[in-house]
Amino acid sequence: GGVELLFNNVRQKIIEIPSRINLPKPTTMEDLILWIKDNLLQERSELFVSGNTVRPGILVLINDTDWELEGELEYEIKDNDDIVFISTLHGG
Repeated sequence: GGVELLFNNVRQKIIEIPSRINLPKPTTMEDLILWIKDNLLQERSELFVSGNTVRPGILVLINDTDWELEGELEYEIKDNDDIVFISTLHGG
């Protein structure tokens, strides 16, 4: 009954981000959220994304830390980061 409903009931997805060598900037959380919107969401993207960020009611953890403490959209994703999206609405 949470966010996984928007992803065809898939609760966990491991994503490999291609190396960004020779690219102008590292991959950020903003890049990841927009990629998820374009490539993984199965329906009703407006329930997960608002503009270039997640909607209110979606808790984002980066390596078990609230993303607000990590820089939110500007956080530069590193090898083996564990990023979790949890709906705080309707029981999570």
